[in-house]
Amino acid sequence: MAEQKIILIVDDDYELSDGIRAVLETHGHKVLQARDGQQGQNLIYQQRPDLVILDMMMPRKGGYPVLEHFRDKKDAPPIIMITANEGSRHKAYAEYLGVIDYIRKPFAMERLLEAVERGLNPVQPADEAAPKSEKKS
Repeated sequence: MAEQKIILIVDDDYELSDGIRAVLETHGHKVLQARDGQQGQNLIYQQRPDLVILDMMMPRKGGYPVLEHFRDKKDAPPIIMITANEGSRHKAYAEYLGVIDYIRKPFAMERLLEAVERGLNPVQPADEAAPKSEKKS
């Protein structure tokens, strides 16, 4: 059996967060939940999740300050941002801060599951994945 992955959902929308949690658990993941960015940031340090699903707009501390905090940290987990915001400059800034995907609400759960799968199992570039062959002289 594959190792169970830990996914942290940081979203103040209880209904959406609980729905995502239920789906991820049926796919064999352990799911943690935070209701604001500060609680989410604390859980990232305490629990070391394999992936984070982060809402952009939340009370107390939103998604951008969390992204900014983890931007240059080598041990930061992959982060998927979910948002109701439609501005293209918001997406560009989130990508600049290192999100692996930016998903606009409302979204199909299949779309989120695909992003989660890519985040948990990143594809290595061909030159890194293939063994180096020896040159013959």
